[in-house]
Amino acid sequence: MKKKICVVIINRANYARIKHFLLEAKKNKNIQLQIILGASAHLKRFGDIQDIIKKDGLKVNQKVYTSLEGENPTTMAKSTGLAIIELATCFDKLQPDIVLTVADRYETLATAIAASYMNIFLAHTQGGEVTGSIDESVRHAITKLSHIHFVSNKRAYNYVIKLGEQRKRVFLTGCPSIDILRNINQKKIQREIINNNIFTGTGSKFNLNKEYLILMQHPVTTEYKKSKQHIRETIKAARAISKKIQIIWLWPNIDAGSDIFSKEIRSFRESENPSNIYFHKNFSAEHYAYLLSKAKCIFGNSSSAIREGSYFGTPAVNIGNRQFGREIANNVINTKYSSKDIIKAVTKQLNHN
Repeated sequence: MKKKICVVIINRANYARIKHFLLEAKKNKNIQLQIILGASAHLKRFGDIQDIIKKDGLKVNQKVYTSLEGENPTTMAKSTGLAIIELATCFDKLQPDIVLTVADRYETLATAIAASYMNIFLAHTQGGEVTGSIDESVRHAITKLSHIHFVSNKRAYNYVIKLGEQRKRVFLTGCPSIDILRNINQKKIQREIINNNIFTGTGSKFNLNKEYLILMQHPVTTEYKKSKQHIRETIKAARAISKKIQIIWLWPNIDAGSDIFSKEIRSFRESENPSNIYFHKNFSAEHYAYLLSKAKCIFGNSSSAIREGSYFGTPAVNIGNRQFGREIANNVINTKYSSKDIIKAVTKQLNHN
């Protein structure tokens, strides 16, 4: 009898990290794959990924709408509660044998709470990692609710053991997104990018034949009151840097402060119409991987700079505290929320040999 494995997809990065597993699970005759799409994964302003999932040949079994407007600490807490209610209903309908949840977000915590209280076996990827925000607390809480753990590195493995989990239930599998990077056909993806004209965002027209940077910065929940200050410093830096090289600016996620970030970015875009910055919501996992591999540098505070960026050796500048404490490779420079420091760090990476 097939085992029903249910995976909750909550955003674009979440899907990219777990995509390879989903494709392999679909091919496995002993698995009945179930996908629930929720949170920002099907919201247009954050980059609806439902079409991408369908193009990959996967079926969405259930959709839940749990994200309250406002993007502040109160709406995050309420969205978590609403997600628990909606996901519990989905689990009751789908009757999965196993629920797989990914990483460290508040929607991930809702998945873990609903599944564990319903006595559903819970699997968790990317537990045991240390970062400088509430994500770390959430990640550790999910670890304690989970029954089996797939961790990304040896330090994370040891931390999960120290949290009291049984060694036989902890597996050092590496970051699941690396599987996609290893199997990517660079020439094929390049043809797709050129032939399908994937650059459908706004701002300056992007030229794939010229050097470029990627900018992706998300708000930090524990520093919500400083959100406006943080993004304004990054805008100052981007304004100066873009005079010398083009930038692909990807939209922030749905965390508390996102509304502030989005408003400041839009204001900058509309009032100044920067000539060398292209704004985009979302790329497919393969297209993003290709663009990251060819970028001269990625800056902001996305974990992809640390994970996928380190795989490709793409120079990276990590701004602020969102990734504080995470293991980093030599491709990463950490810097403060200061336009001068950001410019200095990016310049150093661009001059890197």
